[in-house]
Amino acid sequence: MPIELEIVLRLLLAAVLGAVIGFQREKVGKPAGLRTHALIALGAALFTAVSIYGFGGNADISRVAAGVVVGVGFIGGGVILHRTGGAVEGLTTAATVWTAAGIGMAVGTGLYLAAAVTTVIILAILFIPHKTS
Repeated sequence: MPIELEIVLRLLLAAVLGAVIGFQREKVGKPAGLRTHALIALGAALFTAVSIYGFGGNADISRVAAGVVVGVGFIGGGVILHRTGGAVEGLTTAATVWTAAGIGMAVGTGLYLAAAVTTVIILAILFIPHKTS
């Protein structure tokens, strides 16, 4: 299979896996939903694939990965809200945004099974009932 076709398929898979997580977040009324998670996973996959294939082997892949992790951390930070009285909301959604980037990076490098299993684990964790105060 030509590498560009494989990259396109990787991008599609990353977007789908991110969308699955985002669908759950949207369904429960969280601020970062389907589109946000799909775009984050897609972007992470694209940055990863470009760093591997776009620079003729001259890119330091670990630097790109670190940049994605840090950059997405800023997006996740924007999801966290501090309410009056000291309550903090959005930590779980911020964590799903961060892990969606990890899923995208895994798909971008061809680690499809790891990305799919991570998606399933995230969904299982999100369905664990939590105590509300």
